[in-house]
Amino acid sequence: MLSPLAIDASADPAEPSVTPALSVVIPVYNGARTIGELVAALSSLQVEGGLEIVLVNDGSPDDSDRVCRRMLETADVPITYVEHARNYGEHNAVMTGLRYARGAFVITMDDDLQNPPEEVLRLFRACRDGAHDVVYTFYAEKKHAWWRNLGSRFANWVADMLLDKPRGVYLSSFRCMSRLVVDGITRYEGPFPYVDGLIMQVTQRIGTLEVRHLPRAVGRSNYTLRRLVRLWLNLAFNFSLLPLRVAVVLGLAMAFLGILGALYVVGHALFGDPPTGWASIVTVILLLSGVQLVMLGIIGEYLGRTFLTANRKPQGLVRTVERARLAAAVSRSRDQRT
Repeated sequence: MLSPLAIDASADPAEPSVTPALSVVIPVYNGARTIGELVAALSSLQVEGGLEIVLVNDGSPDDSDRVCRRMLETADVPITYVEHARNYGEHNAVMTGLRYARGAFVITMDDDLQNPPEEVLRLFRACRDGAHDVVYTFYAEKKHAWWRNLGSRFANWVADMLLDKPRGVYLSSFRCMSRLVVDGITRYEGPFPYVDGLIMQVTQRIGTLEVRHLPRAVGRSNYTLRRLVRLWLNLAFNFSLLPLRVAVVLGLAMAFLGILGALYVVGHALFGDPPTGWASIVTVILLLSGVQLVMLGIIGEYLGRTFLTANRKPQGLVRTVERARLAAAVSRSRDQRT
């Protein structure tokens, strides 16, 4: 049974109330030691038109669930807490949060305090007043580990080739989107979401804003090499046919080399000494076999993802949804002032 604060998770995410100007969506994973400070800082912001916060607990193994539920009892701004049934990944959690966000503009950010909460207002105004559908942030200096920075640069380089995005736009998880974009990308129900790829399919009105980036407050990054590889695969195989086209070009190139090799062998057999040596033959066989296996792997990746999508692998299953009792929070605030 759900707690008194909970609502039916299968119900319409939008509740009949005043639409806030800004929603902040935060996927929570191993964020028990930082999410309280982040929510408190966001709650103190003076947002024209109102602010709401959407927290998505993506199967966090730490004490994030208890911390988030406790914040519902002392909330000063509307908070929606969504709990995933298990861990589905950051982009899946963001997609769930976007479906429960009601704001005219929506900002997504991490729970690790590396993005200063005060930058939220600058980002919101840049998107609202700049005639942009999306504004991405970028950093003069990133405070991530060197391998994480290298992975981010590689992902953006791949995105430049695979996505129809403006050159030089850094794909940051700290971004602001208009309601048009949010409604457009949440139509996607497949199990392998890549939020930035979906954004590029909806709009090209994209702006950028330089913001500060702080060192991680506590703990270590939740992104591992495995998670980064999964992110690259989602980018490569869900939003582009380029891998298949590369496989075709590679196959044609190897076939052309094979024709040249055959002509060389026939020429030597007719007009000179027959070629000898098993090493060269084995090398060619291994090379061709390797290319064929790469092509089969690319095709198999597409087929596997199509199979899982057709079998309706869930993008994210919601266990519970709870909202803060703001009336109680307002009453406590009035008592404290008197």
